[in-house]
Amino acid sequence: MSERSRKGDEAAQLKKLQRAEEGKKAMSEYEAAAAAVLAKTERLRALRLAHEAAERAAAEAAPKPGKKSKKKVLKAEV
Repeated sequence: MSERSRKGDEAAQLKKLQRAEEGKKAMSEYEAAAAAVLAKTERLRALRLAHEAAERAAAEAAPKPGKKSKKKVLKAEV
């Protein structure tokens, strides 16, 4: 009976080690996926901020449609 018990203990230990290894592998995969998502988020944020800054600069450089410059008004009156 002790031989059966020993085999059962060995099998239980083997299963326990296998579960621990699977857990480590799953955790490393989870961490790798999280790091990939974070890197992608940072890249997209940088692209969005650059695009917004370019739009803002273009809007500031473009003349505003509702206002007339004083030079044009003076030329029209003369």
